[in-house]
Amino acid sequence: MASSDTKDISYEDLKALLGKSENLFLVDVRSKEEVDKGQIQGSVHIPVDTVEAAFAMAPEQFKAKYGVTKPLLEAPELVFHCQMGKRGAAATTKACELGYVNARNYTGGYKEWSEKGGK
Repeated sequence: MASSDTKDISYEDLKALLGKSENLFLVDVRSKEEVDKGQIQGSVHIPVDTVEAAFAMAPEQFKAKYGVTKPLLEAPELVFHCQMGKRGAAATTKACELGYVNARNYTGGYKEWSEKGGK
């Protein structure tokens, strides 16, 4: 049973992961309009209201729809983010409920990322 406490990740931790981790799977759960204004490099756009369906897809379907390999349930670095943290937390909780053991939420969201110049 997944815990209801989401695991969080900080700006510094995410920036470090982006620089060194081959395993990072970063999911942007904001709306298309928000993503069109800018996004964290390397993130995959999966709107928050489609996260459950997306991560429940068969790997072939996921790859066909999103153009990337679906992360394994034990993927070491699965991080969700939104604009300011709330939708990212909801998506992280949903992923945990689906069995993703290392899902985390970047609490600062794109707002903090862009303010700190995390390009």
